[in-house]
Formats: sequence, structure tokens, C-alpha cells
Amino acid sequence: ALKDRDSNVRQGAAQALGQLGDARAVEPLIAALKDRDSNVRQGAAQALGQLRDVRAVEPLITALKDRNSNVRQGAAQALGQLGAPPAVEPLIAALKDRDSNVRQGAAQALGQLGDARAVEPLITALKDSDWRVRQGAAQALGQLGDARAVAPLITALRDHDSTVWQVVAQALGQLGDARAMEFLIIALRDDNWRVRQGAAQALGQLGDARAVEPLITALKDSDWRVRQGAAQALGQL
Repeated sequence: ALKDRDSNVRQGAAQALGQLGDARAVEPLIAALKDRDSNVRQGAAQALGQLRDVRAVEPLITALKDRNSNVRQGAAQALGQLGAPPAVEPLIAALKDRDSNVRQGAAQALGQLGDARAVEPLITALKDSDWRVRQGAAQALGQLGDARAVAPLITALRDHDSTVWQVVAQALGQLGDARAMEFLIIALRDDNWRVRQGAAQALGQLGDARAVEPLITALKDSDWRVRQGAAQALGQL
């Protein structure tokens, strides 16, 4: 069915083969990365990510330069699932892709790969013009656990997008660095509930007893999600 004349059939076949998880599908799906229809190529990339076979690494790296941005994004996500070291440098290059969805996919994939070479490029991506890329970079830096990211993430606590701010706070919690403490305590009084919730969760992860009294105060927050986050954080402490 990957050779059917109807592109919708070919796309559906690619998706199904990814779900089946059979290694016999790897080579046909690699061939489908060159299909004339971009939706089929994207489906093949995603399926190869699900199959997690190392034979797909180089073809997916090539697909990072596909003319279609959805295919490039799918290839980036698939390479993150594969966890192959050769994909690190190509994914770092993809952080400068002209399409923000590709940049976001590359950032998330680099977090999954866990390679320290990605730290500095991801720190740069914290200043991306698109909030989703900044969010993906912050999340990835939290996963990488490298102390070099602490100061840039503290600076990113001032991001104007509250969704990004929340992920930044969580990343700082994962890194477990006490330098973020005072910024997170101040953030418990922010006007946005997402920021307050993210700060509470991060303070629980940091494990510093100085956060106890501010979190107790946060148990009286006007938003139940912040109160819940404070309660959980106090349990962790």
C-alpha cells in the first residue's frame, strides 16, 4: 500500500506500519521518505521514529533538509525518539531552521538525546522569537541537567509568555540549583496563576527548606491549581 497511486492510502499505510512495530517495515519506510507527496514523507518519518531502528538515522538526518517544513519537523521528532548520537549536530543546525515548528521539534529532540553538545545552542534558543521554541529549549535544558543552563534559565524567568515561564521554572527545579530560589519565591506572588503554579512545583523539586514558609502562604492562593502545586511541593520538602 506504500506504493498505491492514492497519496492518502500511502500516508495511512506509513502510519499503520509505525504502529505495528515490525522491523520489516523499516526499509520500505525509508524509501517512502522520498515520496512525491509531503504528507507521505512526514508519515514515514514519524513511523520510523516509532520503530526506533538505527537504519533510519541517516535517512532521517537527510530528511531534516526536506523542502517541506512538516517533513523536517517529523524527522526531528523521530531522531529524538531514536536517540542516536550522530543526530546531535544536524539537530543543532535545525535550531536555526526558518520554520518555528522545526526549531521546536529540534529542541525537544535534543532534550531526549541528552548530549551536552546541545546545551549552548539550546541556551541561545531561549531567545528565539517564537514562544514554542523557547518553551522547547527550556524543557530540553531541564532534561539535560547541565549547570551551564542555570543562569540563562533564571534570566528566562522574565519571559513575557507565562507558558514559557512555567516550563522554565520546572526546568530550574529539575536542575536543582539553589541560585534560582529567590526568583522562584518572588514568582509565587506573580499576577499569573501559571507562573505561580510553576514556581511552586519548581520549589518542591529544589528541595530547599527556605521555600517552606512561602509555600505555606501559597496554600491560601486564590487559584486552586496553585494551592495544589504548593501542597505537593510541601510534601516533597
